[in-house]
Amino acid sequence: MTQTAKSHSDQVTLTQFIIEQQRGLPDASGTFTLLLNNIVIACKQISHRVNRGALIGVLGSAGSENVQGEVQKKLDIITNDIMVRALDWGGHLGGMASEEIDDPIKIPKQYPKGKYLVLFDPLDGSSNIDINLTVGTIFSVLRCREGVEPETEDFLRKGTEQVCAGFVLYGPSTMLVLTTGNGVNGFTLDQDIGEFILTHRNMRIPEETSEFAINMSNQRFWEPPVKRYIDECIAGQEGPRGKNFNMRWVASLVADVYRILNRGGVFLYPFDLRDPERPGKLRLMYEANPMAFIIEQAGGLCSTGAERVLDIKPHDIHQRVPLIFGSKNEVERLIDYYQQPTNN
Repeated sequence: MTQTAKSHSDQVTLTQFIIEQQRGLPDASGTFTLLLNNIVIACKQISHRVNRGALIGVLGSAGSENVQGEVQKKLDIITNDIMVRALDWGGHLGGMASEEIDDPIKIPKQYPKGKYLVLFDPLDGSSNIDINLTVGTIFSVLRCREGVEPETEDFLRKGTEQVCAGFVLYGPSTMLVLTTGNGVNGFTLDQDIGEFILTHRNMRIPEETSEFAINMSNQRFWEPPVKRYIDECIAGQEGPRGKNFNMRWVASLVADVYRILNRGGVFLYPFDLRDPERPGKLRLMYEANPMAFIIEQAGGLCSTGAERVLDIKPHDIHQRVPLIFGSKNEVERLIDYYQQPTNN
């Protein structure tokens, strides 16, 4: 065994990690650990389906649209069903909400109700699935009022009220990134033993960066603050920033977030002027809020340009918002550009 290798006895599993964290909480009942375990079981099943792909005939379009008006992939439907089946029976949830379903999902009457709500995007980046690029699952956990059958309004809570947020990355290895409000930790799925193992403890985003991620094809629709920022990055060492930048764009939110967590950077999916009635591309409840929680817990910032994402009071369960996040100094610069009257 090399010096850097660890024996199985030295490895910390996800379940062990969560239980050890809960020991410091006097009111912890263990229910959250069981809920998280069910989420993890679902993600292991999804990982298996994603990795098998064409071998089991799950690639390609399903020939339907979701509530967002987007064409669904077969795996969008399959992964949504996996998440629902894994979570509806355990007695830990009052209800669920999925990016793929119009209304909140009620817990079947034959099962007990719990004190949490879960919101999820079962397969983020699914447009990439047919070309074998990285996809993932994003989830957010809220507390539920006890003894109440949750309605849509019960899900419409600020991101600051999240109990937990995480995402699973189905890439060369399957990774879970998780926060419960005490920093961010990463776990890698050991396929041999079927367990997520702590491999990235206390992930922190570097405050300085020389990378940005944005869809340049929308440049003609950007607002002035974003145009100014990107023009300065592209100008490189000869420009006002005095350094060269690289652009990275995967078009998979989970992949872009994971890269920024590891080496810094700034990600922008800003408001653009094509359709004033559609203020953003990414969903507040299933994408922006959980990712904002993770990013801030890792020392970064997350904003729409005009306000902190976690402070937004939702008005719709499928609400879309602009999203700018990443290394602290770069996001602060962008926020400053938005606040300057000459740039609006």
